[in-house]
Amino acid sequence: MLVYPIYQLGLISFFQYTQAQVSGGEPTTFRGFANYTELFGDPQFWQVLLATMLFAAACVVSTLVVGCALAVLLTRVRAVPRLALMLAALGAWATPAVTGSTVWLFLFDPDFGPVNRMLGLGDHSWTYGRISAFFLVLLEVVWCSFPFVMVTVYAGIRAVPAEVLEAASLDGASQWRVWRSVLAPMLRPILVVVTIQSVIWDFKVFTQIYVMTNGGGIAGQNLVLNVYAYQQAFASSQYSLGSAIGVVMLLILLAVTLVYLRLLRRQGEEL
Repeated sequence: MLVYPIYQLGLISFFQYTQAQVSGGEPTTFRGFANYTELFGDPQFWQVLLATMLFAAACVVSTLVVGCALAVLLTRVRAVPRLALMLAALGAWATPAVTGSTVWLFLFDPDFGPVNRMLGLGDHSWTYGRISAFFLVLLEVVWCSFPFVMVTVYAGIRAVPAEVLEAASLDGASQWRVWRSVLAPMLRPILVVVTIQSVIWDFKVFTQIYVMTNGGGIAGQNLVLNVYAYQQAFASSQYSLGSAIGVVMLLILLAVTLVYLRLLRRQGEEL
């Protein structure tokens, strides 16, 4: 289920594999690293890679901040508000990406969306500008991703001995100081898991970008690697280039995960 598709992905990236080869009109030819050379020599690839990394970093940080803040809030409210907040968050988490993206597009629609009316922006189009389009997609990604962080961190907080938190409060520590000096160090293994998961999910975002920016925005200004690979493989029928982009994404995610885990190992953390 996993190894064979990765093997095929890597194999195709070393061949000339276009629509002509798929239909049997031309033979499949071995190109070696020519596909990777062509990919790395394309300035658009580096622009898309940079945009993907910056966008993913912004999504990860925003998701962790919102999720952790709401997890702490859950420990401060009564049972009924806590249940309502968790149900609302889980509803957002359970919403399919296509449905959530369509709803957010409606909310920020320049003609009928309530957000523009509330803010007095008239017919401002959020998807026209590059930054505003990325910001709109970021909001949707955070909205559908923070519940995982919130529930996981909340479970970790509930496992922290109450005596520890009471001692910090008696010492006069503020809520921020309690989080920074007490909760965050104790929850570090959990935070590692949610961070790595968020990096993987947000780095390979596809549906939200494709739906909300209509395939990558005006002139491809909102392309990320997953959408870029889709365009190369299926819109342009360059399946070998699309596979090469997929291999590069896989290697980047593996490298980020391994480096992060190695740094934590050096700090003596048990994962």
